[in-house]
Amino acid sequence: MAINSKQRLPAAMQMIFGLITAGAIGNLLDRLRLNYVVDFLDLGWWPVFNVADMAIVCGGILLVLKLLWDEKGESRASD
Repeated sequence: MAINSKQRLPAAMQMIFGLITAGAIGNLLDRLRLNYVVDFLDLGWWPVFNVADMAIVCGGILLVLKLLWDEKGESRASD
């Protein structure tokens, strides 16, 4: 999927990059303000995390799925 700089990203990619960017900014603000990141969700069986971490991970997973989906669609179209 080649994207020209004059074209807008598809809505799905905007959402994905928004999740990743927002999570990174959230953790960065904690780091700058407190000198550490506040992790407050403790499930007991999983490492402690926060909402920003969830946004980054969800955005990364969605990005991989979107890229795989687009690649699968392109290969199907070329057959």
